[in-house]
Amino acid sequence: MKQLNKLAVALIMLFAFTFSTQAQNEDNRWSIFLGVNAVDFYPTGNGMAPDYLMSSENFLEDFFNVGDHWNAVASMTSLNVGYYVGQDLSVRGGFNVNRISKIGKTKPESKLTYVALDGDLLYSFNRLLNSGRFDPYLGAGVGYYWLDSEGAATFNSSLGLNIQLTEKLFFTLETSYKQAFDGGRLDLFQHTAGIKFAFGGKDTDGDGVFDDKDKCPEVPGLEEFEGCPDSDGDGMPDAEDSCPEVAGLPEFNGCPDTDGDGVTDAEDKCPKIAGLAKYDGCPDTDGDGVPDNLDECKDQAGPKENKGCPWPDSDGDGVPDKDDLCPEVAGTSADKGCPEVTKEVQDELNEFAKVINFQSGKTYITDYSKNILDTKVIPILNKYPNANFVIEGHTDSTGSKKTNQRISDERAAAVKEYLQTNGVAKERLTSKGYGPDKPIASNKTENGRKENRRVEINLVK
Repeated sequence: MKQLNKLAVALIMLFAFTFSTQAQNEDNRWSIFLGVNAVDFYPTGNGMAPDYLMSSENFLEDFFNVGDHWNAVASMTSLNVGYYVGQDLSVRGGFNVNRISKIGKTKPESKLTYVALDGDLLYSFNRLLNSGRFDPYLGAGVGYYWLDSEGAATFNSSLGLNIQLTEKLFFTLETSYKQAFDGGRLDLFQHTAGIKFAFGGKDTDGDGVFDDKDKCPEVPGLEEFEGCPDSDGDGMPDAEDSCPEVAGLPEFNGCPDTDGDGVTDAEDKCPKIAGLAKYDGCPDTDGDGVPDNLDECKDQAGPKENKGCPWPDSDGDGVPDKDDLCPEVAGTSADKGCPEVTKEVQDELNEFAKVINFQSGKTYITDYSKNILDTKVIPILNKYPNANFVIEGHTDSTGSKKTNQRISDERAAAVKEYLQTNGVAKERLTSKGYGPDKPIASNKTENGRKENRRVEINLVK
C-alpha cells in the first residue's frame, strides 16, 4: 500500500498540472534562482531510525501542516542554476541547506543539518497552453542529501509554477518529492519559494532576432531569413547568396544567368552567348572539342593541341607533319609518313651490298667498300627512316664451319657498326652471321666462292 501511494504521488506530479506561461526559453536560456526551502518528512509515511518510524497510513496526511511538520530557517537556503536546452526542456542543478528539528511528530535530540544537491530535467507547459504570465512545469531527476553525516541518494519528482513579474524576473513556487533509493532511508518533501532571474537573450544588431537564433548577429536582417539581410532583394539571404549584390535565381544560389545556358555569369566565360557547361558556358561551333573562346579556327575542326586548327600536312600523305618522319615526301601511315620500302629498293640495296668485299679470312672493310656504303647504301637507308634492317654476313665453305660462322658474325657486325657510325640510327639495325649455310653460288669454283663471301642488307618486316 505504501509503495502504491508513493507511485500515485509521482503520477499526480507528472500529469495533473495543466497551466502555462512565458518563462525560460530560447531568448532567456540561463536562469538563477534564490529562495528559501522547507523540508517535511511527515507526509511520506516512513522514518530513518526506529524512533522516527511512522505508519504508511499517514502518507500525504497533514500535507499542509506547516506549524507541526515543516522545517525552515529565516534565510536564503536554496540556490539553483538552469539552462534551457530546447523543446520546452531545461536542465537544472540545485543546492539546498536547512536545519531539521522535526521529523514527522518526532523531534531529534539536537537539530540536524540538511544539505542536498540535485540535478533535474524540467518540462514547461507555457508554449503548449499559452497561458500568459503563469508557467507551470514538471520535473524529474536525481539527488543526494545529508542529515549530518548520514546520506541518501534520491529520485526527485517536482511540480512548480513560475509567475512572471517582469520580462526576465519571476516568482517561483515548487514542491519536490524525494524518494530515497535505500529503503532504510527517509523520503521527504521539499518546498521552495523564491525569485528566479532569466537571462541570455541578446540582439546585437537590433533586428528583432536574438543572437542565438540570428545567423548574421552583427548585421541587421529579416526574421524570415533568420536575421540575415537580402541586399539584392532576390529572395536569397546574403548568407546563402553566392552573388549578394546582383539579383539572381534560386537555382543558382542567387546568381544571374544572362544567356540562359545554365551557367551562372560569374562562372560563364561567354556570359552573353549561350554555350555548354562543360566548356564553362562557351559554344563549340565546329564541334571539335575546343570551345570557341580557345579555338583559333572556329569553323574548321582541329585538335586541342593545335588550338582547334587542323595539323599541317606538307606532303599531303594524310600523316600530319608533327607525326611525319618524312614530312616532305609522301608516304604511308603504316610507315609514319615515310615511303614504303619496295622490292625494287630492297634489290637495289643488295646489289650495292654485293660489292662490299672482305679479304679471305678477314673482317676488315676495304676502302672501296666503305665508299659504296657512303655513297650508295647510307642514302637509301636514310630515305626510309622508319624502316629497320638486318645486316647478314655470309662466307664460302672454305675452312671450318666454326671459323666461318665467327667470320660471318664479325663481318655483319663490322658493316652495322660502320653504318651506325655514319649516321644510321642504332635502333634501326641488327646483324647476324650465317657462315656458309646460305650460299647463292657453287663453292666448287673460285667465282662461286667469291659470290658466297657477301653481305646482305634486308628489310625487317
